[in-house]
Amino acid sequence: MSPPRIDPSSRVADGAKIADDVEIGPFCTIGSSVELRSGVRLLSHVNLSGVTMVGERTIIYPFASLGTPPQSTGYRGGATRLVIGSDCNLREGVTISTGTEDHGALTTVGDRCFLMANSHVGHDCRVGNDVVFANGAVLGGHVQIADHVFIGGNTAVHQFCRIGEGAMLGGLCGIGADIIPYAFALGPRAVLVGLNVIGLKRRKFSREDVHRIRRAYRALFFGGGTFSQRFEKAAEQFASDPIIGKIIGFIRDGGNRPLMMPAADAGPAEGSA
Repeated sequence: MSPPRIDPSSRVADGAKIADDVEIGPFCTIGSSVELRSGVRLLSHVNLSGVTMVGERTIIYPFASLGTPPQSTGYRGGATRLVIGSDCNLREGVTISTGTEDHGALTTVGDRCFLMANSHVGHDCRVGNDVVFANGAVLGGHVQIADHVFIGGNTAVHQFCRIGEGAMLGGLCGIGADIIPYAFALGPRAVLVGLNVIGLKRRKFSREDVHRIRRAYRALFFGGGTFSQRFEKAAEQFASDPIIGKIIGFIRDGGNRPLMMPAADAGPAEGSA
């Protein structure tokens, strides 16, 4: 491999682990506990601090700041960590904090994630693979984002919320409750408005798969009886279905956490983009 290419205007602290083929552009600052794996590129004006690892071939754009201390009054200055996956694209002004001592001491972003300009991942968040943040999307602390989630521009996710696999969050949304896999949430105080059908099609879910997910969605949110009764009935009806099982398991794992519902006057949506 070729040696790292480091612009002379950048500062790399002693102790930093820099793979041989890393490229560090002008005016970057790299802390002593940072690790940059093979193929990482910092274009310019990037700040990396704390105990931070950036995975292979990830590209970081100007004015991003990663691994800074968590924005939490409970943080006590410990050497908590940040792990960024491989093949990510972190655009201008992205900020990501390390974890806090009392909640795992770790913030993670998975592989192939695309974080657009000025998006933010708070302390102790767990972001899965193939996740997209549009411009200005922000996560409070302790948020869990599953794989293949899309978060619209200027959308804010409240701390401790869980977002299920393949969900889509529209732009300008306030997310204050857990969102089941494959759903589409929309609105300033967001509610469910259907399914992320386009996302399902892009991931090669079959027409029958989409129809089954729609049937499960209707059974959960628009059938008779209480939600608990509908949930138990759906869990029995779809017991052998691995796709619907992800929805059932997500709800069950949430325990007493608030779950996002459709609007009170909504009908059974046919799905959405």
